[in-house]
Amino acid sequence: MRAFVLGLLGSCLIAASAVAQTSGENGRFSMTPAEGGFLRLDTRTGEVALCRPKGDTVDCRSAPNESSPLASEIDRLAKENAELRARLAGQLPPPPPPGAAPPSRTQQEMDRALDYAERFMRRMMRIMREEATPPDRT
Repeated sequence: MRAFVLGLLGSCLIAASAVAQTSGENGRFSMTPAEGGFLRLDTRTGEVALCRPKGDTVDCRSAPNESSPLASEIDRLAKENAELRARLAGQLPPPPPPGAAPPSRTQQEMDRALDYAERFMRRMMRIMREEATPPDRT
């Protein structure tokens, strides 16, 4: 089985070079002679099939396509990359921390108001301490 796959991959390389030489703008399939039949390369999708004559018909079996899972992973990573770039550029708000709901606008306003109140109270306490200490009379 391993020899078959290696032979098939080698034939694919040959087929790819043959496609570059023989297929025109309108040619979708490229045929390359192989042991016991021929290889059919779909120039639009990149699918390769080993075809063998059987009586009056031709039996074509597609080679396993290992790029399909990789293509979906590449698409997922490309979307994630675009989302991260948009966040970096400031186009999207930062994601909420895991397990926590983002604060609502009223919560943000309340936090800001409490910050102002805390600063006000600290200043007032400082003023009160300064007023409570009698001035030194010498």
